[in-house]
Amino acid sequence: MGDLTNSDYYAKNQGNDVSSNHEGGFGVSVMELRDLMELRGSEAVVKIQEEYGDMDGLCQRLRTSPTEGLTGDDLDKRKEVYGENLIPPKKPKTFLQLVWEALQDVTLIILEVAALISLGLSFYQPPGGDSGESCGTAAAGAEDEGEAEAGWIEGAAILLSVVCVVLVTAFNDWSKEKQFRGLQSRIEQEQKFQVVRGAQVIQLPVADIVVGDIAQIKYGDLLPADGVLIQGNDLKIDESSLTGESDHVKKDADKDPMLLSGTHVMEGSGRMLVTAVGVNSQTGIIFTLLGAGEPVEEEKKKEKVKKQDGAAAMEMQPLKSAEGGEMEEKEKKKANVSKKEKSVLQGKLTKLAVQIGKAGLVMSAITVIILVLYFAVDNFVLQKRPWLTECTPIYVQYFVKFFIIGVTVLVVAVPEGLPLAVTISLAYSVKKMMKDNNLVRHLDACETMGNATAICSDKTGTLTTNRMTAVACYVGDVHYKEIPDPGALTAKSLDILVNAISLNSAYTTKILPATKEGGLPMQVGNKTECGLLGLVLDLKRDYQPIRNQIPEEKLYKVYTFNSARKSMSTVIKLSDGSFRMYSKGASEIVLKKCTKILNQEGEPRVFRPRDKDEMVKKVIEPMACDGLRTICVAYRDFPADPEPLWDNENDILNELTAVCVVGIEDPVRPEVPDAIIRCQRAGITVRMVTGDNINTARAIAIKCGIIHPGEDFLCIDGKEFNRRIRNEKGEVEQERMDKVWPKLRVLARSSPTDKHTLVKGIIDSCLTDQRQVVAVTGDGTNDGPALKKADVGFAMGIAGTDVAKEASDIILTDDNFSSIVKAVMWGRNVYDSISKFLQFQLTVNVVAVIVAFTGACITQDSPLKAVQMLWVNLIMDTFASLALATEPPTEALLMRKPYGRNKPLISSTMTKNILGHGIYQLVIIFSLLFVGEQIFDIDSGRHAPLHSPPSEHYTIIFNTFVLMQLFNEINARKIHGERNVFDGIFRNPIFCSIVFGTFAIQIVIVQFGGKPFSCTPLDMEKWGWCTFLGLGELVWGQVIATIPNSKLRFLRGAGQLTKKNEMPGDEDMNEDNEEIDHAERELRRGQVLWFRGLNRIQTQIDVVNTFKSGSSYQGQLRRQSSTTSQNQDVTNVSSPSHVSLSNALSPTSPTSIASPAGQC
Repeated sequence: MGDLTNSDYYAKNQGNDVSSNHEGGFGVSVMELRDLMELRGSEAVVKIQEEYGDMDGLCQRLRTSPTEGLTGDDLDKRKEVYGENLIPPKKPKTFLQLVWEALQDVTLIILEVAALISLGLSFYQPPGGDSGESCGTAAAGAEDEGEAEAGWIEGAAILLSVVCVVLVTAFNDWSKEKQFRGLQSRIEQEQKFQVVRGAQVIQLPVADIVVGDIAQIKYGDLLPADGVLIQGNDLKIDESSLTGESDHVKKDADKDPMLLSGTHVMEGSGRMLVTAVGVNSQTGIIFTLLGAGEPVEEEKKKEKVKKQDGAAAMEMQPLKSAEGGEMEEKEKKKANVSKKEKSVLQGKLTKLAVQIGKAGLVMSAITVIILVLYFAVDNFVLQKRPWLTECTPIYVQYFVKFFIIGVTVLVVAVPEGLPLAVTISLAYSVKKMMKDNNLVRHLDACETMGNATAICSDKTGTLTTNRMTAVACYVGDVHYKEIPDPGALTAKSLDILVNAISLNSAYTTKILPATKEGGLPMQVGNKTECGLLGLVLDLKRDYQPIRNQIPEEKLYKVYTFNSARKSMSTVIKLSDGSFRMYSKGASEIVLKKCTKILNQEGEPRVFRPRDKDEMVKKVIEPMACDGLRTICVAYRDFPADPEPLWDNENDILNELTAVCVVGIEDPVRPEVPDAIIRCQRAGITVRMVTGDNINTARAIAIKCGIIHPGEDFLCIDGKEFNRRIRNEKGEVEQERMDKVWPKLRVLARSSPTDKHTLVKGIIDSCLTDQRQVVAVTGDGTNDGPALKKADVGFAMGIAGTDVAKEASDIILTDDNFSSIVKAVMWGRNVYDSISKFLQFQLTVNVVAVIVAFTGACITQDSPLKAVQMLWVNLIMDTFASLALATEPPTEALLMRKPYGRNKPLISSTMTKNILGHGIYQLVIIFSLLFVGEQIFDIDSGRHAPLHSPPSEHYTIIFNTFVLMQLFNEINARKIHGERNVFDGIFRNPIFCSIVFGTFAIQIVIVQFGGKPFSCTPLDMEKWGWCTFLGLGELVWGQVIATIPNSKLRFLRGAGQLTKKNEMPGDEDMNEDNEEIDHAERELRRGQVLWFRGLNRIQTQIDVVNTFKSGSSYQGQLRRQSSTTSQNQDVTNVSSPSHVSLSNALSPTSPTSIASPAGQC
């Protein structure tokens, strides 16, 4: 990584050199620590021994204690000397920069140029008093009214309107950016870490960690800083994000103690001394090289959304590698390509906007050509006038006027409000979803969730309360239906049981006294272990003194829980030098390894296979059928000499003596059954994927309402699932999968791989005409691949590991299934909000373009002037998107089936409404235009010469047009043919205030707008007629709702306008794909080239991996993982042997020990 760059940056940014650090009172400088962290393996061990003697020596120099941590009195000094644990984010764009960006809009630039020309020419007076006549119709009428001096107003008004549009756009972008920053900081604050301070273990936000802290690391953590391992149990780290190596690296205090920020703990636990934070950590060093602190050229090319989202990914992206430059590129790629930002809806909308824009361009061009030709033919051919040089500016002024009309048609036709509506709707939803316990990490997930057809949910903590309580046990040959009195057990059995539970569990798991009076005790750490510790307390014993006697560092060997072992074992050295191993795990798995069992006297007796079968039938199955999770506790003694080969796991974890089987209850959350009924009503299939025993899983599924007795459904375990979906070679076949998944409701004893296989199988299935949209919940490290594969991944905010959170799209801050139902509601609401806006906008577009075009062709002047059009544009774009995109969701959204990915954006009902209201508005406008002067007995406004004063006739047309849009906005609130358009209108204060606000501004414009708005004041009677015609929209809306869609066959084809937006294999397109639609190509040409270069190497590696494994190339490409090495996972999914797969995937599961298959 070029040390020179690092030190240069350091000198520049920190302003501290080595000597000042030593003056800080610490025995080691930042640069020394940075050099130390560059080393790996044995080099690092040697360096620590040479420089500091041992780890204790390094701790002394950093003035910290390896067991008690920092005292906490010099934290500020440490931050000053060694830096803070945060990487300075890029500066947000200023408001002025956003204004400048908004000004880059092509149509606005054209308008500005035209307005400036018009402004300049309006000051030109042709020489000579009588030249007015010689220039013909060009000048006639202007002088008579004495209005020539007001000619500049139109140009100025257009400029002013442009300024308004630009400011509104910039403000929207600014608030959007601000919201993203808020979301970003929220995600950062969510990440907490356990450190030891003053001998107490506390949870700290990652930003508060300082050099010298002793951090407790455990399975599933994402390391927040660089450090050196002091003590570790069976610790394995995934460094693939740094080195690209997918194998997990074993860490050991004596052999390879170096731990780097941004890497993932895949197994085990331990304690580390923090040695580098923030810009000095390995992540930070690379970020400074990537220019995190200052704006980078490329940044300008990135979309705002991508940048923000990239920041979220970058904040968690691990960095640093020996390969330097190439790695930087990979990191940049990871940071930028954090997730496919463009959702189904946005894809459809971009296509639609481009199609409408093209049509608008053609219409505006034709308008200008017709106007220019008509003027030229009328003046120079029919009236045979010569072209006089002194009249040229006046003619040019006419041409500029025609050009402005053309551009205005284009402005109205181009629906630039669409992206704005999507942004407002999504940003509004994301903000509100936070209150509903959904922290959205990727914007598009919010809308995708509305299309979800399947949810694969965990059981523990999501469907259940995740508050484990031991309620039954089998000990000393007796099956107790409730926890026995300690006196009922022999002292020997009780001692072994209490020791086994107290020592063979993570020391971070504790039961603390209740915070509220009369409340339940607080469970900290792994919930299943808390249930077992609760059993110890129920037996009137205490686990803490036993742990104090044998502290964590004195544990001889720990086999931590993982999804391959499905058990946890701890070895301790007894006083006579011999060893005892305590083991616990899923009962049917641990019992298989038992050859003895303690009898009533607490003495071991032989435990034969037929005894095991009987125990399964009489103890385990009845417990499981009551919905209890069963855990078996066992132990084994080893002689001191010869010492066993601890690495030979199969021999060690065998010939155990069973102590007891505990039944642990995890009650179903009270709100879950209702939430599941709502899902099923909404056309969403809920499947439970759990690591629990099949009987427990079935019992819970019935309680939740996922399955009902007597239904034709499938409840199978992982073994049976794999048997059904794999062929003789052990490969997953989609055909076989298609026979299983439609009826599958419960998958028990499943490994994380099974979960990934199921999700992939459902997504890739072609059984239904619509592709299934799958949401998945996960909390464990090895749920990463399934969370990434799913269309929407939900990670658990409380029980979830950092790895799962990073792979997810939405974090459930309360781990509750009913929050997922809220996400579905919000997702559908986003889709509906956009449809409402589309229906409204397309009606205005069609009418405004036809009126401007026809009016221009027949009367040589648009009935709606440029400034009026810009006002209409402002109403229908900005205000309408605000009003319609902020409608709150209703329960009715869950009463219908999902839309599906291929459904056209504009439904037949919407097409009916657009055409129906369009016809009404056109009839009214053209009636007013051609016979309005007779109806109201006023002067005609048609054929008015240049600079003539505004006419009452055209003011009525403009006013009626705006009022019709205003009342049609109320109609647009309903898009499924509902009759009551006012339903729930007062629940949306934004909508009401925008409608009333627009009406008020319209009154001001008409009465006081004068020349700039080409308006003349109207009296009460004319206002009454305008309002009456506007109100007619509401009545006409009822008429349209009466016409059944079935009578209008042609509508079915009309909605297909957007059908082709869905590219073939859309689900297989991911962020790496090189196809980008036209609108985006124009936006991001530079960015595309940039991505292509970065992705080429990655794609080549994928192709090689894919050919090795024989899996589908598109499936492989669909979503690449930036975390848990998914390439390996996807490759392995189709590997022949299922067993080798779980081992290869050896990341572990969060629901430690007891969640036997890793996931519950």
